[in-house]
Amino acid sequence: MAKLADRCSFCGREKRDTNMLIAGLNAHICDYCVLQAQIILQEESTSKDPKYFPDYTLLKPAEIKKYLDQYVIGQDEAKKILSVAVYNHYKRLSHVKKAKEEEVEIDKSNIILVGETGTGKTLLARSIAKMLNVPFCIADATVLTEAGYVGEDVESILSRLLQVADYNVESAERGIVFIDEIDKIARKSDNPSITRDVSGEGVQQALLKLLEGAVVNVPPQGGRKHPEQKMIQINTQNILFITGGAFDGIEKKIGARLQTNMIGYSTSKERDIIDKENLLQYVSPVDLKSYGLIPELVGRLPVVTFLQSLDRNTLRRILTEPKNSLIRQYIKLFEMDNIKLSFDDDALDFIVDKSVSFKLGARGLRSILEAMMTEAMFELPSKSNVKHLKVDLSFLEERFQKTNLSRLKVA
Repeated sequence: MAKLADRCSFCGREKRDTNMLIAGLNAHICDYCVLQAQIILQEESTSKDPKYFPDYTLLKPAEIKKYLDQYVIGQDEAKKILSVAVYNHYKRLSHVKKAKEEEVEIDKSNIILVGETGTGKTLLARSIAKMLNVPFCIADATVLTEAGYVGEDVESILSRLLQVADYNVESAERGIVFIDEIDKIARKSDNPSITRDVSGEGVQQALLKLLEGAVVNVPPQGGRKHPEQKMIQINTQNILFITGGAFDGIEKKIGARLQTNMIGYSTSKERDIIDKENLLQYVSPVDLKSYGLIPELVGRLPVVTFLQSLDRNTLRRILTEPKNSLIRQYIKLFEMDNIKLSFDDDALDFIVDKSVSFKLGARGLRSILEAMMTEAMFELPSKSNVKHLKVDLSFLEERFQKTNLSRLKVA
């Protein structure tokens, strides 16, 4: 029998059953009870003061896009659509009380971003997170499974949003959620299978209630690890959902649809107008349905936009122009060691050319830079007499030959 001093005075848990047991003057409390007390305090504070959540600044769509331009190069169409969606979401929330008195109620417009990997879907979402004064979280659809199977329930998405909002329910209900890799839960096949598609169509069906707007019981610490915890109810009616995915191979479905819609001689001119190099710009809800998203899910993502593949000029701008560009990051790293770093234009062009030839996209710029700058970052901090490093074309060509990247075949 454990001593009274080795137990929580609130729930009676023994010390070995807790992560931490905090000792008081004549009592003890475990980490679980501390968390539950925090939730109770926040619920009481929210119920007494409806303005407990932080206010947000209502930015105009042009202002939102101007902010995104500082961090994301190109993708003007996607940035415009995102700016309008966020702006309308703010307006909708600010007129919730008025809408109840009027006949017209404004529905939210969830968004789906379609684009190749490395084109900036997640970066757009993170940039919006920096700008907004509302809870924001990024969830990954690949880890979601149907209830009862190994993996995470869809409610875990709202658990993360709740944690970002410091367990303030009203603040979380005004938040924005970005669900990445939405294409990975596409229906695998139209044919019936013996095994269940627990990470595909089943997850899509579970997401419907979140996207549409419903009162959901959310476990504050996640669903399966702590089944005894108290559930928190969240209304998703005012939560904006932004989803993104690469949808690899959807260009074939878009091309097939455009070809079948053009029959006869009168459509020959229209066929010539189509940009076959960038079929993604013609993406529609029909293509998402044929890819494997169920019609109910597509209907709850009414705003469909695309992100263009990155050409050489865009990659060159990405390397230097954004506030958090890679070149500025490396300059800052060397500056911490009192070394002034500079790049020649020829050196920057060399980095971009290698990224284009290897088809690595924007993420590949970091891989190439890291591979060619590792030796300098290893040696120079130990040399107190070196105060300046100028990276030119010959410097990069020499370093490139010593890396494993030089053995790769050009795509």
